[in-house]
Amino acid sequence: MSTKFSFQKGYRARAVFVILNTIFFIFMMVCMIVPILKILSDSLMNHTVYGMQLIPDEFNPIAYSYIFTRDSLRRPLVISIYTTLLTTILGLLISTIGAYILIQREMPGVKFFGYMLMFTMIFNGGLIPTFLVIKKMGLLNTLWAVILPMSLNVSNLVLMRSFFEGLPTSLFEAAEIDGCTPIGTFIKIVLPLSKAALASIGLFFAVAAWSEYFHYVMYISDTSKYNFQYKLRDLFADKQEAMEGIQINLKTLQSAAIIVSIVPFMFIYPFCQKYFMTGITMGAVKE
Repeated sequence: MSTKFSFQKGYRARAVFVILNTIFFIFMMVCMIVPILKILSDSLMNHTVYGMQLIPDEFNPIAYSYIFTRDSLRRPLVISIYTTLLTTILGLLISTIGAYILIQREMPGVKFFGYMLMFTMIFNGGLIPTFLVIKKMGLLNTLWAVILPMSLNVSNLVLMRSFFEGLPTSLFEAAEIDGCTPIGTFIKIVLPLSKAALASIGLFFAVAAWSEYFHYVMYISDTSKYNFQYKLRDLFADKQEAMEGIQINLKTLQSAAIIVSIVPFMFIYPFCQKYFMTGITMGAVKE
């Protein structure tokens, strides 16, 4: 009798938890979706709207047309896309090759280089030394001053190494017996098994590069090389300058720029979700 009572009590407690958990996530979903709908609605109406109007009373895509046709906003958008793609590709290339090298236990000095990389995660040279290094390399006022520093991410390299270490050692041994070179093992075995890790870390690189603002402020003075996030900041910070030559309601243009800046990853996340959920646990289970 007591066992049956305990089972019923546990079942009820679980049912209450599921109900409360569902209510909580519905509340969180509403809190996230409502502001997006508000901004989307404002971006389609070429007049100032006060209050929480989630459905536009008109459909006027003039702000989006302005963003994609006027060079003042189209060029920064193209720069953002270019730097995001190049940073992601270069970052994945450096992280995967570096991680694969660090799991080669027989290579002389591999532990030393591993410790040195870990040291840079805790300590760095500081803002001024980093600026001087970028200047000495001749990268000031070029997009490489943004791309290269963001591609060299030790945290992502360590995550990739953890995933590689979680791969069964029998695969490496079998490849070696079959006469496969280390590079061949990397290309034919390691990379095909690392889709989850590549998707997760690639997403980290892409989000960071797309949202980047600080590096443009520090290393680039040519306004023609600023990205979309920098231009978005100008739309909100300097309203008088932003409105010069614009026949569009400023709030409409601001809302459309926000939607354009968040839409790419709203479409990317669903396709990467199955890999991302696997990738966040990479290296947690080892053979």
